[in-house]
Amino acid sequence: MEIMAFMKPKVEVVFVFDDQTIREAMEKMEKFRFTSIPIIHREGFYVGTLTEGDLLWEIKNAAKFDMKKAEAYPVGKVRRFRDYEPIHLSANIDELIIKASNENFVPVIDSHDQFVGIVTRKTLLNYFFEHNFIVL
Repeated sequence: MEIMAFMKPKVEVVFVFDDQTIREAMEKMEKFRFTSIPIIHREGFYVGTLTEGDLLWEIKNAAKFDMKKAEAYPVGKVRRFRDYEPIHLSANIDELIIKASNENFVPVIDSHDQFVGIVTRKTLLNYFFEHNFIVL
């Protein structure tokens, strides 16, 4: 079973570029109601995962923080607690399931380390429920 069967392609993924600002990231996360999103470099490389908590602690620890500062502060500078580790497009389904069991989504990269999409835990669970692999 190939990962591509479960993958949401990059064009359908809500993400931020690492040079976008905190304000832009907050607005995007609020609009789509996501608690975590991938961070991508402008050249297409997966940088990491931005969470609400990462933003919260960065805001808390920034001296005299205000929204004007957020307009000029790039997301790539936000200290992240941890990143969702990506898997290669050629990884096997077992690797995908192991990673998805710990995260809301798994970033997928190609052989050139370019971000190509994500696989959501929800997509995997729905597949297994629909195909009776999981019995309640």
